[in-house]
Amino acid sequence: MAGLPRGVYRDHVISTEAAVPRLRGRALTTALGALWSPRSWRATAHALVGLPAGVVSFALTCGLPVGVGYSAGWSLLYAPGSDWASTTALVVLAVVLPLPLLVAVPGLTALHRRRFRSLLGVTIPPLPRRDGTLPRRLLGELGTSALWRQIAYHVLALFIGTVGAAVTAAFWLAGIGMGVVLALQLTGVWDNERLPSASSGLNVLVPAALLAAPWVARGVARVDTAAARALLGPSRSEALSVRVESLARSRADIVAATDAERRRIERDLHDGAQQRLVSLAMNLGMARANLTDTPEPARRAIAAAHDEATEALAELREFVRGLHPAVLNDRGLDAALSGIVARAPLPVRLTVAVPSRCSPVIEAIAYFVVSEALTNIAKHAHAHHAEVTVEHATGRLRVVVTDDGQGGATLGRTVNGDGTGLRGLAQRAASVDGTFALHSPSGGPTTITVELPCES
Repeated sequence: MAGLPRGVYRDHVISTEAAVPRLRGRALTTALGALWSPRSWRATAHALVGLPAGVVSFALTCGLPVGVGYSAGWSLLYAPGSDWASTTALVVLAVVLPLPLLVAVPGLTALHRRRFRSLLGVTIPPLPRRDGTLPRRLLGELGTSALWRQIAYHVLALFIGTVGAAVTAAFWLAGIGMGVVLALQLTGVWDNERLPSASSGLNVLVPAALLAAPWVARGVARVDTAAARALLGPSRSEALSVRVESLARSRADIVAATDAERRRIERDLHDGAQQRLVSLAMNLGMARANLTDTPEPARRAIAAAHDEATEALAELREFVRGLHPAVLNDRGLDAALSGIVARAPLPVRLTVAVPSRCSPVIEAIAYFVVSEALTNIAKHAHAHHAEVTVEHATGRLRVVVTDDGQGGATLGRTVNGDGTGLRGLAQRAASVDGTFALHSPSGGPTTITVELPCES
């Protein structure tokens, strides 16, 4: 320290000493501000309301069943013949009582959630709801941890409510009550003969209890909130399950929206650009046939334009068919697949056994699976024959495409190194929770099996 400049050392000491009163003043301001802070009063109200809420929860979920069960057991063991009617009624009540209590538990849970939300602004995530009738839901909930966690909180709520309300009320009443007594003594309203003089211990205890009361209430609210989040909210596995279901619904919505957008584009192209190209090709064809006396360069230009328009129309039709075939909407999967087979460059045997139509998304995926599979066979398999089988069984649409080609196909590459597009088929099937299987030994044959959930 001797090597430091004296001015710097002195300034450091002065700044440190000056910071201590500022810190003390800030802490005192924070402590005093908590006395009239809305958060403190909400926490106090939450702690006080927790006592009657805990009593009701404990009585309905634990006190009443245990009392009735104890009375029924005592009647059977120690007074079996005294009053058969009362004993039978108690036994029946002990057996039947848990059923309405299962209905009451969700109601009590909703009551406590509303208490947390209205008084503390804390939202406890709801538990996942079970589908089905009320008896089936009740029987299903008996084997879940969610029900027993709720019952555990309703039992624990009595102790948290009792201790929390007692401690919070004690600090507030002690601080306010002793403060009134101290003020009366100091102002001389009550003389020293009727009340003892203010002691130094009371002078310290009164502000300490009053300043600690808001923080005690907040601590009780924090403990109660932690217990409610752990017992009334979903567990980690339940939260993950809800998240998975939400993602599955979102994915299904995206797939449906994509299919709807394909349909819209196909409809717009069919009714707009395709019709204009048809009209253009017809006009050029008529000009080509009728204007025979025009000069040779003009006739060659008209012929070239007519050929270009015809080729553009064919490409546009193929593109529209690749987006979404209109025949799939109008006549169903059988007719749409028959069109693919008719355009295939090799013989294809088609078998479709689908008694009822699936959802439009599933039919579109099945159509594109067959179309892409036959395209791959024509390009890479060197096959002489192919077979397509589509059948509906046990709520799933099963598509099987087989060829007698050279085999060796994988999801990435063929044996020759050419891309197969099979990975895209696997991704299409996975987008709707379908399965994709490929069996392609070297030398063939190759079999593609796709199973899709068929929902009408």
